[in-house]
Amino acid sequence: MTKDWKHTLRGVAFAAVAVVGASSASAQNWPSQSVTIIVPFAAGTTADIMARSLTQFLSDKFGQSFVVDNRAGAAGNIGATAVARAPADGNTLLLATTAQAATNKLMYQNLQFDPERDFVPVALAGKSPVLISARVDAPFSTVKELIDYARANPEKINAGSPGNGTLGHITSILLQSTAGIKFGPAVQYKGAPAIITDLIGKNIDIGFDSMAAYVPLIQSGQVKALAMAGPQRWPKLPNVATVSESGLPGFEATVWYALLAPTGTPADVVAKLNAGLNDFLKSDKAKTLFDDLGLQAGGGTPQDLKAFIASEVQKWGPIIKAADIKF
Repeated sequence: MTKDWKHTLRGVAFAAVAVVGASSASAQNWPSQSVTIIVPFAAGTTADIMARSLTQFLSDKFGQSFVVDNRAGAAGNIGATAVARAPADGNTLLLATTAQAATNKLMYQNLQFDPERDFVPVALAGKSPVLISARVDAPFSTVKELIDYARANPEKINAGSPGNGTLGHITSILLQSTAGIKFGPAVQYKGAPAIITDLIGKNIDIGFDSMAAYVPLIQSGQVKALAMAGPQRWPKLPNVATVSESGLPGFEATVWYALLAPTGTPADVVAKLNAGLNDFLKSDKAKTLFDDLGLQAGGGTPQDLKAFIASEVQKWGPIIKAADIKF
């Protein structure tokens, strides 16, 4: 080997060591500047409320500013794309939902990001069961009665959800497929307020949506709860059964929230974030907040979240494909 080649190889080796050393030092010092958690939805949504509580907790824990940046639009794809393109230094994170982390890639043909390729999992933050609600004078009060009515009156039930391709919409399709029934054409809205207005106004028969906005309406008798698609009943609505209890064992559909970082983020930064989020979920503040929002706390390791996301893609993929939902 010539002197020139030896010199070149030494230079490459030195550069590699320098890069590794710099990365390690960066991870040890993190966070050394303000950290932004991008929420791909508007202010006031469940994801936004959760993120603001989390950033306050992390700011106190790490002694550095954590802030929320709302980047709403395109089913959360705008915010997710921004994080996918951000430097992988732990200073820009994404509070994703089921859509950005799993189901959008099954529907959108020209996504500017790939969740599996562009993000590393940090931890699952929480889950919110999809609620099946109905107008107060609907001729059914349980999921079993809904199924019986739908079988006797095919394509007569108007079912609302917060938009084509949302988890509420996909859950409606899953229920019809599982029970062997068929509703009328799907009625799509831009969010919970519009669904609630039409349920109260008796313009639609049933709705599929995450449950937080509906609790006071159910408690006041303005909207009827048929069931929630979670693993267990919620203490604030103890009389509302799960779908699984209502004759469809194993039926579960939850909107979930997860903290993700750009691919390439140092592993020990991810570990610090994971520990911080798990500590937050154990705090009294988080427990009170999650109870108010109808959320089940998440937690666990990055590996747990990776496996969970894969299972959700496997679960919803066939449903989305069979319904031919494409954008």
